[in-house]
Amino acid sequence: MDTATHLVMGITLGGLATLDPVIAQSDLGPQAVMFATIVGSNIPDIDTVLKLRNNAKYIRNHRGITHSIPAVLLWSFTVSGAAFALFSNVPYLHLLLWSFVAVFLHVFVDIFNAYGTQALRPFTRKWVALGVINTFDVVIFLIHALGAILIITADGSKGLTGIAAYALTLMYYIGRFAMKINIESTVRKQFKNVEQVLISPTYRFYHYHLAIVTDEHYYVARFHRGSIMVHDKFERVPLPDNEIIQAAQQDVNISAFLSFSPVYRWDIFDYMDHYEVRFIDLRYRSKGYYPFVAIVQLNKDLQIVSSYTGWIFSEEKLRKKLELIPN
Repeated sequence: MDTATHLVMGITLGGLATLDPVIAQSDLGPQAVMFATIVGSNIPDIDTVLKLRNNAKYIRNHRGITHSIPAVLLWSFTVSGAAFALFSNVPYLHLLLWSFVAVFLHVFVDIFNAYGTQALRPFTRKWVALGVINTFDVVIFLIHALGAILIITADGSKGLTGIAAYALTLMYYIGRFAMKINIESTVRKQFKNVEQVLISPTYRFYHYHLAIVTDEHYYVARFHRGSIMVHDKFERVPLPDNEIIQAAQQDVNISAFLSFSPVYRWDIFDYMDHYEVRFIDLRYRSKGYYPFVAIVQLNKDLQIVSSYTGWIFSEEKLRKKLELIPN
């Protein structure tokens, strides 16, 4: 989820935590637990600072180790410890409990969008991405934004407001799950030998982007109110094991892209003085363009000249990015 949604969900969780009688009976308990749930709901995304270094570091590590099982425990102790230090006479174990709930909830809701997390590390580095909720979902945000406003400004029960916010969210998730099941069923009826259906939700409940993997082809499509429209069809060609690809995979941008993208097409271009290898993620199609790419240029001796990975919405901007990277 996005930062704004994590923030308001932290506030509604803090309201819900006031139903804990131990917290409610402590003088500074509600304030301490609100601090813990707000910070805990956002701290796993501290790895966003990696974007300041380069896209490769960000793509390879964002929602990786910071969203893992050990990290959930580490963040819980860190947040509860900070809350305990700032607020006196607050029962620590209850602060730890609600800090854990906040951190766990952050990681848990992140697995429901198309980007996903490596939430099962250290047992596996596989990305868990269920493709149920858009990264920014306006319905979820509005539910918790309204709840946060009521908790901050109203004199009524903060706990009941928190319960209502999370109950409505649960109902909404159930509806989205039902849509996902319907989409996968529709795809498997319309296409033969389907191996995988990658679903990217949009902010609209009945509109989804699809990347469909069959035994022979990749299909890029959209689902809208029960109908599937195919935008592009690509032959499924295995990545060759040749010297050019082997050299390209040594580049940090290419290796970061390949570690993250589950479905992509590739091209090798042989120019007079250099090779160019391009990878295009098929999950993200926008106005006829595939903006999430990785590209590397190698000289004829297979030495890396320039490379880039990230979001680019025009060929002109991509060329400028490549020119800005030193040899």
